Amino acid sequence: MIKSLLIANRGEIACRIIRTARRMGIRTVAVYSDADANALHVRQADEAVHIGPSPAVESYLVGEKIIAAAKQAGAEAIHPGYGFLSENAEFAQAVMDAGLVWVGPNPSSITAMGLKDAAKKLMAEAGVPVTPGYMGENQEPKFLAREAEAIGYPVLIKAVAGGGGKGMRLVEDPKDFADALKSCQREAASSFGNDHVLIEKFIQRPRHIEVQVFGDRHGNVVHLFERDCSLQRRHQKVIEEAPAPGMDEATRAELCASAVRAAQAVDYVGAGTIEFIADASEGLRADRIWFMEMNTRLQVEHPVTEEITGVDLVEWQLRVASGEPIPVKQDDLSINGWAMEARLYAEDPAKGFLPSIGTLELLQFGKAHGGRIDTGVYQGAEVSPFYDPMIAKVIAHGGSREQAIERLGEMLADSAVWPVRTNASFLVRALEHPDFASGDVDTGLIGRDGDAMAEAPSPSMDILEDGAMRLVPASGVPGFRLNAPPVLRGHFLLDGDPIEVELVGQGARVPAATALVTERGQAWLLTPFRKDGSHAGVASTGAILAPMPGKVIAVEVAKGDAVTMGQKLLTLEAMKMEHTLTAPFDGVVAELNATAGAQVQVEALLARIEEEEAE
Repeated sequence: MIKSLLIANRGEIACRIIRTARRMGIRTVAVYSDADANALHVRQADEAVHIGPSPAVESYLVGEKIIAAAKQAGAEAIHPGYGFLSENAEFAQAVMDAGLVWVGPNPSSITAMGLKDAAKKLMAEAGVPVTPGYMGENQEPKFLAREAEAIGYPVLIKAVAGGGGKGMRLVEDPKDFADALKSCQREAASSFGNDHVLIEKFIQRPRHIEVQVFGDRHGNVVHLFERDCSLQRRHQKVIEEAPAPGMDEATRAELCASAVRAAQAVDYVGAGTIEFIADASEGLRADRIWFMEMNTRLQVEHPVTEEITGVDLVEWQLRVASGEPIPVKQDDLSINGWAMEARLYAEDPAKGFLPSIGTLELLQFGKAHGGRIDTGVYQGAEVSPFYDPMIAKVIAHGGSREQAIERLGEMLADSAVWPVRTNASFLVRALEHPDFASGDVDTGLIGRDGDAMAEAPSPSMDILEDGAMRLVPASGVPGFRLNAPPVLRGHFLLDGDPIEVELVGQGARVPAATALVTERGQAWLLTPFRKDGSHAGVASTGAILAPMPGKVIAVEVAKGDAVTMGQKLLTLEAMKMEHTLTAPFDGVVAELNATAGAQVQVEALLARIEEEEAE
């Protein structure tokens, strides 16, 4: 058995591998860039080696540095995780040439499955059904256009070396083919250094079904059933589940047998995934499911397979890399219940899913029976702009699909992250979508209905009242009435926007300056906004007060300007968020004390608006 292991990766997958290795008594070595000096995987490993600057092309993607780090630390083996160098055949060979154990498939297997056109030819020869299309060497545009006509529109143009949705164009009309081909080839050359493409039939109601396979060096190959990864946004997986909804036993048996033949055709060793595309217009049928590609590594979504089979796939990887056979036979494997995984990202769905970076001042994961969190960050850690912005994989297991959905929804809804924005609320809405809930899901669902899922949510009045009560004192509540509960008509800022909340009851004995309110995976900052000028916000005199310490990043008006109610006056950056301060009524800017770039303290007078006197 391997005694020491270097993980050539970062984030949650590095932490995931470390967890299993530690349980097996294997010493772990982490590698890290400048940006990851304080990362969780560095903290968890037994040893860590610095490998260069923050950009991945200068650190995690430099094979020579990884191998040198392994030798420096005395590691016996290298586990690549997923992404980065995990499917780089030259790196795999270099690891082996250096006398180290490569925890992955043979370089020849990676090469065989690395190009989509060659892989499809190989699969067809092995009796694995492939999508109708053209995968030949002739790349002449007029020839490819004729092939597209023969296949029948709509068609997909795909880079043969592509992945992750890059180098792919959907063409629905023959007149658009030439431009789409040029665009696809340019992107393919830029992203992969190879502008060759293939043409394949576009499936109208596609389902993305994949099968987990595993091989060893003793000639054994097993499958661990299928996963459904059909819920996607722009070809990126959003929620994965196992098993696939609507899969009958006969179709499963034929599909999984095809996956095993595919792995055997390349003498596969270790964990791999055979990806299929299914035409689900008439349900899942074996004669309408075709090979798409093979991922010659551990998949991001491997935890759902682990949850339904009870297998630790990383342990299997380490045992097989050490020369052991697969621990079980095919007949020993079975499906237990249902599992789902959601990818929690540091991104803002309301702003086009732009990455959200900064310090995780609050990081709270929801809990549920059968729940699991795979993460590579901690509260206080930085979300870096240099890498994939994944915060965690949120995984739920239940006895049925409905129970798995319910538990995953609970975990996401009860999660709270601040001030970094996340897609948690988007994920909750996706789980609640009637088509997803019923299992009638295809890869176009988010493309059709995603705008509604991505809209910025608003907190409920109950949540606002709870937060507001933490910001007012227990006594001196405005609107107090004898022999009746005190009534508060409070003025607050919700992420910088003025709101009014009517409360009944007692406030906090010692009020807070701010309150963070969370609901359904979303977080908002609530701050006082009092009309009498005694607290942060807008006074009855029109005083614009800083709601919290921060930096003025924009001033939109000048002294003497006429303004209207709600007009933007200035923007304050605080707690990694931008807060817009607006005019409380029509008037004139009588006083302006704010300049762009200035640091201000809470309740500082930034501006004052005066009502214009009637003539």
